[in-house]
Amino acid sequence: MSKKKSKSPSEILCSAIVEGMLENKANEIVVLDLRELDGAITEFFVICSGDSDTHVDGISNSIDRYVRKNLKEKPWNIEGKTNSDWVLLDYVNVVGHVFYKEKRPFYDIEELWSDATRTNIPS
Repeated sequence: MSKKKSKSPSEILCSAIVEGMLENKANEIVVLDLRELDGAITEFFVICSGDSDTHVDGISNSIDRYVRKNLKEKPWNIEGKTNSDWVLLDYVNVVGHVFYKEKRPFYDIEELWSDATRTNIPS
């Protein structure tokens, strides 16, 4: 009889952030698992894009709402809400990045952390 591997708290949080993104129809959702990388500042990055500043704001609010409701956690810090080009929700072990689609290629986080294990989430 094989044992099912239980998810770590960071993996559960990562999944909740993805669900929050999906609730508001985020585009191009990518999860980067940084746990095996030396010098990584967190365990996971969850990245997505929005079609407008209003969409970016809506996605970030959806993530915050979903995680608070389902996991009773709130971000340690939120950056970028004033201009909605790139909103960062920092949960310490998992960081959510919500980009305006035109800005995402400029920062190219996926390339900066290209050694991470990448998972594309279908939307």
